[in-house]
Amino acid sequence: MTGKGIRIEGLKKRYGRGDTAVDALKGVDMQVAPGEVVGLVGPSGSGKSTLLKCLGAVIEPTVGRMILGDEVIYKDGWKVKDLRALRRDRIGFIFQAPYLIPFLDVTDNVALLPMLAGKPNHEARKQAIELLQSLDVEHRAKAMPSQLSGGEQQRVAIARGLVNRPPVILADEPTAPLDSERALAVIQILNEMARKFETAIIVVTHDEKIMPTFKRIYHIRDGVTYEEAGEGRGFE
Repeated sequence: MTGKGIRIEGLKKRYGRGDTAVDALKGVDMQVAPGEVVGLVGPSGSGKSTLLKCLGAVIEPTVGRMILGDEVIYKDGWKVKDLRALRRDRIGFIFQAPYLIPFLDVTDNVALLPMLAGKPNHEARKQAIELLQSLDVEHRAKAMPSQLSGGEQQRVAIARGLVNRPPVILADEPTAPLDSERALAVIQILNEMARKFETAIIVVTHDEKIMPTFKRIYHIRDGVTYEEAGEGRGFE
């Protein structure tokens, strides 16, 4: 895999020292190509949350290597000086709840990240509108979050995750509160956006409704990952 996307090699995370040490991750290997959506599944306590935090540069792994795009961002220590900028500009996040800012309209909720990155306000808003158009919610651009349906809020949250064109998006249980129809609609959108913007998307999920949509699934158990081919039935 070259160019964009993400690759993880031999990633480990140990909490504590000595007799009280806990190995949450014992050796994680993953790769997700540009334009690909993969599932990440595992039982509670498997290391899933720890892995997500490592991938999102929220906590530091103990050892291993992470490559984002063409750049090694972690190799037995962070190779990026500004982790805050890394999270803001190069890693998109989509959560189970939309977490939209209630006092900002839809456009400014999406435009906020590029504004914080230094993009002029009018350019950031223009970029936000283009994304909202791609997600069929441009007509809600001036609405407040409280005026949106649940599905519209999730689309806005997806736009916010994509707005800085990150090489990778981490989606944490994005369909958990949704019924089957809406859950499949969200996954279809993620697949369309992944292809359009050449973004690698990792979907952490327990949702059986969406499992058949993945072409590849990573399972994590006792801190170790293994890959299996998914059914990949939809969204070509």
